[in-house]
Amino acid sequence: MKTFSDNADNEWTVEINVATLKRIRSLTGTDLLEVISGGDLLERLMRDPVLLCDILYALVKPQADQKQIRDESFGAAMAGDAIDAATAALLDELVAFCPSPRDRANLGRVLLVVRQAMDQARDVVEARINGGEIERIVEAALSTATSGNSSGAAPASSGSIPPT
Repeated sequence: MKTFSDNADNEWTVEINVATLKRIRSLTGTDLLEVISGGDLLERLMRDPVLLCDILYALVKPQADQKQIRDESFGAAMAGDAIDAATAALLDELVAFCPSPRDRANLGRVLLVVRQAMDQARDVVEARINGGEIERIVEAALSTATSGNSSGAAPASSGSIPPT
């Protein structure tokens, strides 16, 4: 079992078993096993924090009920590092749930590659920012905007102004 904390200092235990999979499917219409079967759910989870938090809330709903925390409050406490930690806990538990050792190994490798690719993408963005590329793009855009055609600033001819 993995745990994560939200931004309201609530600690949540993530445990995936058949009962939690059924609850998630029932409450969200999402089949978490699609991650294992090669669907696009993994990608959707990585780029859609609302879907991710809906799934997480369904997963921890018995704990939330005990703490009297509703869906809205749960979502309000999920941002930044909490989402990152919750995503890692969910995906790691999903790997551990896989009934087949081969599926566990394969999904574990897929998650490793996805995490490495995301880190590499972040490295590229950081390098572009730190290398001044963003500033050059902004300066070029501003230069183009200020040195463009000035004919739009000319006053209308007297023939085009209606008499008053």
